[in-house]
Order: sequence, then C-alpha cells, then structure tokens
Amino acid sequence: MKVGFVGLGRMGQAMARRVLDAGHDIVLYNRTPEKTAELAAAGAAVVGSVAQAAQHGGVVVTMLANDDALRAVAQGPGGLLAALPAGGVHVVMGTHGVATVQALAKAHAAVGQALVCAPVLGRPEAVTAGKLGVIVAGPAEATARVAPLFEAIGRRTFDAGLEPGAAAAVKVANNLLLGCAIEALGEAFALTRKSGADPQLFYEVVTDGLFASPAYTVYARIIAEQSYDTVGISTLLGLKDANLALAAGEAVGVPLPSGGVWRDRLIGAIAHGDGERDWASVAMEQARASGLA
Repeated sequence: MKVGFVGLGRMGQAMARRVLDAGHDIVLYNRTPEKTAELAAAGAAVVGSVAQAAQHGGVVVTMLANDDALRAVAQGPGGLLAALPAGGVHVVMGTHGVATVQALAKAHAAVGQALVCAPVLGRPEAVTAGKLGVIVAGPAEATARVAPLFEAIGRRTFDAGLEPGAAAAVKVANNLLLGCAIEALGEAFALTRKSGADPQLFYEVVTDGLFASPAYTVYARIIAEQSYDTVGISTLLGLKDANLALAAGEAVGVPLPSGGVWRDRLIGAIAHGDGERDWASVAMEQARASGLA
C-alpha cells in the first residue's frame, strides 16, 4: 500500500523502516531533512511538505512528540485536514491527549476523512525486533484499510474499538503505570545502595521471578548500570506523558496520586539537567534525594 510518514524521530524511523522492508510504497516528510537520509538510502522517497505526504496514497502516519505538533501537522496551513483526499486516513501513532485525539477525529470526520488512533507499546529497539504492540481504535473501514501497516510494524494489535479516544486513553494509562513502576524501582535501588547492597544483585532478584517482564528487566538494568544516556524515551517526553495522564484523570474524576509523585520526580530530574536523558533518570533523582552520588 502507499503511505506517507510524517515525524521521523527514533521511533518514527524504526517504524517506517519496517513498513518499507515489508514492501510498502512509502514517502517521508520531516522538518529536519537529515532524519530522512538513512531511509532514503534504503529506497524511500522524500517529499517537501505534509501535503505531499498526504497526497501520495491517501494514508498518512504521524509519529509526533506532542499535541501541539499533532495539531500543527493536521490543522495548520497545508496540513492533513486540507490535503488528505476524501476518504483519506490519518493514523495517529504517537502518545497524545484523549481530548486532543477526540477533537481531531471529529475534525477529520467533518471533511470526509477518518482518524485511526494507534499508539505503540515499546522502545525503539522493540520496533526493530518486531516486538512492538499497537493499540488501535477508529472507524472499522479505516482500521481495516491500514491493518497491513500494523502487521508490518508490530507483533500484536490490540483492538480498542471504534472510538479513537479509547486507544489514546489506554496508551496514557499504560505509560502512567510504567512511569510509576520506574519511579518505584528508583526508590528500591536507592534503598539497597544506601544500605550497602550490590545494585546488580538487586537487579537479579527483581527480574528473576515476580517482576520478570520487559518493564522491569529493561529499566532495572538501566538503573543498576546507571546507563541513563541510552535513551528510549526522554525525561522531557516522560513529563509530557505524566501531564497527559493527570489531565485525563482530572477530566473523568479519577485521582492519580502515584502519577503526581512520578511527575514531581520527572520535574526534579529536568531541573537537574537530565531532560534529554532516558526517563529512567527519575531513579537518579531519587538517588540524589537519598544522598547518593
């Protein structure tokens, strides 16, 4: 199938590469042209605008950092609402606010287009390994049309129904739980280090039994080795996700006290200059609060 990709950070590049390798005809647009170079060398075409990406085949995947970027790409001059043909599909694969996705879905529907919300579960290395999960929600005909993309990108598609906002809510809740798990790991590692125990031993204890899952094995290793410069999701993006979760909770009257603790640790890490490090840097913030180097 023909598809345009807009937004080529590490995740977007890895996803586009899997779609290209699966034999699909893709074009790329990114504000920073250098980020398209590797995929262009592999055979993808590069275009000069969002509109050109939209007109390639009537299907556009966006993988953008935040809601402002999504609104600019969709609703700005020459954006997807203006450029996608009738019946076109906008596949939103970034992590975005529930209200933002709901409003944009209505805007697309009003001009005869469809929005499919399909946020992903996993770090960039999971994309490359074909282990990504995709949460999908949107109009049935549109989701069926773009299903081959999800088959190329990930190992499993989770059907969240017909309402795009539902997929956004599941992704935000997933990141809330993951972020709180990382924050709790930071507390536990600080306690063991301050007590004189070997962090590597604690890593083995944590990941051998009850917590033998990617959420703990990946992030406990980063914390044990203090390898915060190996970035999957940055601390700045983590703060964006924490704010999305707290806003979603406020919108439906759900208190999220653990989310508040996670958010405060992220803010502290950013204040100490760790915004571009992996979001596991909340553990470093906990270590500082514990008097550890």
